[in-house]
Amino acid sequence: FTKDISATGLIKLYEHVSRDISGKVAVKLHTGEPNGPNIIPREMVKPLMEHIPQSAIVECNVLYGSPRQTTEGHRRTIATNGWTFCPVDIMDAEGEVSLPVPGGKHLQELAVGSHILNYDSMLVLTHFKGHAMGGFGGSLKNIAIGCASGKTGKAQIHSDGTRLWAGGPLFMERMVEGGKAVTNHFGRRIAYI
Repeated sequence: FTKDISATGLIKLYEHVSRDISGKVAVKLHTGEPNGPNIIPREMVKPLMEHIPQSAIVECNVLYGSPRQTTEGHRRTIATNGWTFCPVDIMDAEGEVSLPVPGGKHLQELAVGSHILNYDSMLVLTHFKGHAMGGFGGSLKNIAIGCASGKTGKAQIHSDGTRLWAGGPLFMERMVEGGKAVTNHFGRRIAYI
């Protein structure tokens, strides 16, 4: 934690947690709905992205009705919201792959954007927010739902097998299992801020 909420503070946090981060780095953050206020300030993120060689912001399309439901609409939203200072990879733009969930109770695998395989490491930048189904959103939501592919993966987490938007405690368990798939994929090469 830090009291220095600035680009310099963010870089210092990164230096503190980046020991195992190397190679091509996926920076997972929420780029927001069109003109949405619930995003990490871009002026804090830009210097960090410049500080991390071979990095790109990564996202996946969404399942609910939004311009971000399609890759084209998502790219327009990214431009509208000012994420144009570095590469932004819509990881499910060209399909999905399944990552295993070892010991999963609800999910045996999670469909994620296929481009996740292009990255050696992941840095997770998470803003704190309320979430209608999952309570308070944090890094778990950012990687579990945020890396899940827009159609299949997000439906795997949100569905109880009979209802798509099931919610409840089992939704939280499925979200944990989705997060496990992503963290197991990267192992020690994932860090959180």
